Amino acid sequence: MPSFDTVCEADLVKVRNAVDNSAKEIDTRFDFKGTSAAIELKDKDITLIGDAEFQLDQIADVLRNKLTKQEVDVRFLDMGDVQKMGGDKVKRVIKVRNGIEAELAKKLQRLIKDSKLKVQAAIQGESVRVTGTKRDDLQAAMALIRKDITDIPLSFNNFRD
Repeated sequence: MPSFDTVCEADLVKVRNAVDNSAKEIDTRFDFKGTSAAIELKDKDITLIGDAEFQLDQIADVLRNKLTKQEVDVRFLDMGDVQKMGGDKVKRVIKVRNGIEAELAKKLQRLIKDSKLKVQAAIQGESVRVTGTKRDDLQAAMALIRKDITDIPLSFNNFRD
């Protein structure tokens, strides 16, 4: 039976490259000289450190530009709140989304069920598997998902015939 998986996965290699390039630019930019501006990546968390919230916004803008050049969708980023550190420093933790949350998976499943297409959706961990008897039905399901879910960058992989 033909099937495909709907997933939400960022290319972490490209994210690391974008963070490294952002760190290089922050080190060389004149407006960041003599400040505590920094950016680092640990696991799937990007930490921005600066002297003020305005500086964090500038660092985040540099990061967004580098991610766009690496062809990484910025909708993968989940911006955290600004937190005070010791002294005058502030930080912001940005989480890189990976996997579909249970709430969104149920929404996808309900969307496919209500569409009256001859396909079934099953939640499998952090992905949603869609199966059907015809390839055309699966392609119609992909188009439906792309049209209705726009706030999170979903991709389709593991297409089996």
